[in-house]
Amino acid sequence: MAAQSAQKRVPSATDIPDRLYFRIGDVARICDVETHVLRFWETQFPNLKPNKGGTGQRLYKRREVELALRIKQLVHEEGYTLAGARQAMEGAQRPRLTQSGTTGAGKAQSKTPGTSLKAGQGQLSLSNDLAQKRLDSATAVIGQIRAELRDLAHQLAVQEPTVHRRRSRLTAFKAPVEPLFPL
Repeated sequence: MAAQSAQKRVPSATDIPDRLYFRIGDVARICDVETHVLRFWETQFPNLKPNKGGTGQRLYKRREVELALRIKQLVHEEGYTLAGARQAMEGAQRPRLTQSGTTGAGKAQSKTPGTSLKAGQGQLSLSNDLAQKRLDSATAVIGQIRAELRDLAHQLAVQEPTVHRRRSRLTAFKAPVEPLFPL
């Protein structure tokens, strides 16, 4: 029985063709699921959002195909519910922050590029430090944008809005003296 559960958890090797875009039928064939299952997964997983072409056909990128394969592995092979798979995927994407504001790997960081230090529970590389700096700068930019939007909303919330009267584009039409169509 234990051997069977170990076999179920081994991810199946699936070859993804080297293409830029995949249609929903191709992705369904690669993932070995029906197309309606992929469309339902799009509603349940916010990261699974394929582009739509001019004809409305869903066009998946390689990253989205890999995401669909991961969802299939979690749900069909590992027995997760859709909500559980969504939480597992969200947990894998975000670095966990401790109460001190550092990542769970530890507090020690190296100042030399390309190196990493052993810390508490594992290794913390400069890529995490760089990612944290980018996250902080993005948060700062978002804060500035929110402040500007609040300022614009305040400016637009005037008690007496200015009413611009529309000028008539029509000029007075003078009737011709003689009829156009004589009797």
